[in-house]
This record gives sequence, C-alpha cells and structure tokens, in this order.
Amino acid sequence: MAPGLRQFTERRGDGAGQPVIDTENGEEFMLMCREVSIVIGNGSPESPGTLYISTKKVVWLSDVDGTKGYAVDFLSISLHAVSRDPEAYPSPCIYTQIETGEDEDESEGSDSECSDALDLSKVTEMRLVPSDPSQLDTLFQVFCECAELNPEPVEDNEEEHNWIFSADQLSDETAEVEDSEWNFSQNPTSSIGHSNGDHDLARTVLELQINDHRFEDAEEMEHEHESKGRH
Repeated sequence: MAPGLRQFTERRGDGAGQPVIDTENGEEFMLMCREVSIVIGNGSPESPGTLYISTKKVVWLSDVDGTKGYAVDFLSISLHAVSRDPEAYPSPCIYTQIETGEDEDESEGSDSECSDALDLSKVTEMRLVPSDPSQLDTLFQVFCECAELNPEPVEDNEEEHNWIFSADQLSDETAEVEDSEWNFSQNPTSSIGHSNGDHDLARTVLELQINDHRFEDAEEMEHEHESKGRH
C-alpha cells in the first residue's frame, strides 16, 4: 500500500520549478493548476500554491515557502469528489479520502491538529480549493483518469476467485465452449445444461430425450402388432 500523505519538496532546477517525477518509469504530468489552497484534515487552508497531477500522484507545492509541499499517490486515495455544498465546506473544492493503513482509533482526532505538528501518515482527508471554482470539473476528470491508471493491486487469494472478465476473455471462453464436447446436441431443450456448465444436467436431459423416443417407438410397434392380430 502507498504511504498516504507525505512531505514533498523535490523540485527541478533551483527549487522553484516543477516537482521531480519518475519519468524513467513512465510517470507523466497530466495537469498543472495555479492558485490552489490545500486543507489537511480539519486544519486551516494553506496559502495558495500550485497543484500538479501526474499519472502516479498528486503534488501541491507552496508558492510562498519553497520548502513546503505535500504529495499523495493515487493508490492511497480511496475516494475523490467535487464538493460544492457550503454546509460540508465553505468553499467549492475537491474532497479526497486517504488510506493510511492505521487503525481508526489511532488516527481519530489527529486531523484537528495544526499541520506543523500533524503526523501526515495519519491524515485521512484532504481538500484542494482552487481560487477559480470553474476548474473543479477539469480537476475531477483528471483525478478520475489517473485513478483508472492506478487500480488497487489484486492479492493472490483474491485473484483465484476473480469472477470479473473482460470482453476478450468472455469471447475466448465462448469459443472454447463451442468447440468442446458440450456441443453434443443441437436440440434447444438441452440449453439449460449449456448455460450453467452442468455436464450431469445436460447428460440427463439428453438421456431423457433418448428414452422418450424409445418409449414412443415401442408403443408404435405394439399398436401395429395388435392391429395385425385383429385382421
């Protein structure tokens, strides 16, 4: 799991430029937004800074203090949303929830402390407040795109029971079924056996059909024999 919210001060050049990202491993910038305040937990808004969104993380750098900045990986962001309800927060913003890996009892109440004394590893909420609220929809869309680029890793035991298939996988499975021994009858009455993959059920349906035909043939032969006897 990603480490949650953390201090970030790595800038290009003389320390006044863009944040350093891992371009060697394919990380790219997606959006830069100026005049954005950050609110950590229930603290007060920081002075406006510049927000950078890359394919891997969200970085906020102060425009006032070159040594102040924060970053959080998308793998640590469990929820993001546009908030325009003044009862939830006075200013329109992007609201995020952050996974920390800490117990709720340990992190409870820590968000109310000031940011200077705050243990960032326990922060569970972050708000990004642009000076221009019209930028919110664009910010939200980029958040969504980057979240899709960073799906939650699947554990080995979860992968064994993964019942979600892509369209290509479903096409391959369908082709295998059509070429397999299940395709023993063109009679639509046995389709229930094909739909749920129950070999025994399909075989039972087929056997009942065969027995029904044999029973009908026997009745016809007996009826013909009785007719000849009368004549």
